[in-house]
Amino acid sequence: MNSKTIIYAAVLLIGVFISAISQVMLKKASQKTYKSVIREYLNPLVITSYLLFFGTTFLSILAYRGIPLSMGPILEATSYIYISFWGVTIFKEHINRQKILALAFIISGIFIYALWG
Repeated sequence: MNSKTIIYAAVLLIGVFISAISQVMLKKASQKTYKSVIREYLNPLVITSYLLFFGTTFLSILAYRGIPLSMGPILEATSYIYISFWGVTIFKEHINRQKILALAFIISGIFIYALWG
């Protein structure tokens, strides 16, 4: 992998990380009660989340200019790791054996692709 590919892969990983943050923000917003349906969707947390999602789309477009198409889904799978971590730490969700096994498969797949892909 050359340095150009590594830079573009980093751009995609940053975008995936920001997208995961947006998902956490949306979940936080969904846990609040609002006086009206309009306020439920038009509040600073939701609007910021969607703006971040919009920005990550551009990061993805930029990243795909320099990485192989087959690498994208592998790097985007890291979002499951971020979301699971924040689910446990922020939302106090419980992680069971099935989820741990699934995360282990995802991480293994990323490493296999990185080493032999």
